[in-house]
Amino acid sequence: VIGNWGFGNEFELTAAIEKFGVTPAELVAQNFDMEALLNREIDAAEAMIYNEYAQVLEAVNEETGELYQPSDLNVIDFNEVGTAMLQDAVWVTQGYADDNPDVVERFLKASFEGWIYCRDNAEECADIVLQAGPTLGRSHQIWQMNEINGLIWPSPGGIGVVDQALWDQTIEVATSQGVIAADPGPGAFETKFAEAAVAALEAEGLDVTGESWQPIEVQLAEGGE
Repeated sequence: VIGNWGFGNEFELTAAIEKFGVTPAELVAQNFDMEALLNREIDAAEAMIYNEYAQVLEAVNEETGELYQPSDLNVIDFNEVGTAMLQDAVWVTQGYADDNPDVVERFLKASFEGWIYCRDNAEECADIVLQAGPTLGRSHQIWQMNEINGLIWPSPGGIGVVDQALWDQTIEVATSQGVIAADPGPGAFETKFAEAAVAALEAEGLDVTGESWQPIEVQLAEGGE
């Protein structure tokens, strides 16, 4: 029994199932947490590496009395499987971008500068989040920042510039799963604004590729505290 979130999150999973000819006994709706997996109500669950995966590692394994360890889990990475899709883009209408190119570029420049700062100051950025919303614990927030950095860096083409190969893979999965009928063509995404923002940041002396970035070691606590 495999859990999935739905709402568009299922396509990487269903594409992987089809790719490898797996026939699950049942696909069921999963809440945006790991309770069903931890309670053995399902055999596999969807998880973001920066969030739900950590929720498992923050839980106590009843068999050992200790927190779950990565070695206790079988993890399928859709990046390795070849069905990962691009997510969390910045969207703007063509008309607004045409009429306000400076606003678009400055918005991206400010966003990228923030991500660069959090790359180099992960714990401080986690603390900023905690000051605004302390619902989640500090170790969980530091884990999230560290793993998000791992999704961004290194960025050989510059932060925020769409990777053509990953775009093509996203389109392949989207068409195979019936999300879209056909490849939308070369005009579906635009990189000139991101490239301009990256160039401006580089001119200010900022590292826009993060080639030397290394993850920090995060010690998760029970419940993410």
